[in-house]
Amino acid sequence: MLDLYDKIEEATATIRKAWPDTPHAGLILGTGLGSLAEQIEVEASLDYEEIPHFPTSTATSHRGRLVCGKLNGLPVVAMEGRLHQYEGYPLQQITLPVRMMKALGAETLCVSQAVGGMNPHYKPGDVMVIDDQINLMGDNPLVGVNDDRLGPRFPDMSAPYDAELVEKGLEIARQQNFVAHKGVMVAVTGPCLETRAEYRFLRMIGADVVGMSTVPEVIVAVHCGLRVFGVSVITDMCLPDALEPADVDKIIATANSAEPQLRALFEGVLGHLSSTG
Repeated sequence: MLDLYDKIEEATATIRKAWPDTPHAGLILGTGLGSLAEQIEVEASLDYEEIPHFPTSTATSHRGRLVCGKLNGLPVVAMEGRLHQYEGYPLQQITLPVRMMKALGAETLCVSQAVGGMNPHYKPGDVMVIDDQINLMGDNPLVGVNDDRLGPRFPDMSAPYDAELVEKGLEIARQQNFVAHKGVMVAVTGPCLETRAEYRFLRMIGADVVGMSTVPEVIVAVHCGLRVFGVSVITDMCLPDALEPADVDKIIATANSAEPQLRALFEGVLGHLSSTG
């Protein structure tokens, strides 16, 4: 990890040349959810290839662009498309953008992801405010010699998702009359989807939804002192006794349909943070 600091500085310097503002928060927009970036009043944008040490996003529906500007009047920096372990990138490289957001001055990270629903009370198109997570990716972005300039050796993970923001997200959903669950997500490496036996196992250990991202970014956000608010969009149901083959186009379309709810949650939470200082 000892070379990370210089890489973060180089990436941050490049972004500051294009956009000198300080972000209120950083946003990571997952599969099918990049359309939220269209709601940002863009003041600068950079393709990932233009930013030093940023990998290129190869995942379906991920544009691979960093958008800087105002969301509902608040300065934000948003990743329009994220990076995944299954693309072949090490977790330290995947999570470098989170550290860059911190270096730019962000105090909060808002993450979104498309997931498979394993809780039988959920249905496609629902959103889940993430309350906790399980790491089954077989790796951790903090492995290696710790750089104390970036965070502590042993960050506490007893509450990776900010409890106040979790409750605020649920309150916003109630006020705007749409379904928002609170639950646990588990991250696996991918890219293949799970077998019926694996879904049974993941449900048995306490997960409500399963995805292939978010956990590494949240670990790093906690490591560097960011508050975290996370939302999962349930795009398909993964019930082992009624399992159907996955349709990627349908999954992306379902994620896209949840953009109004995602926008309401992100804007509401950011507005709450702004009003409370």
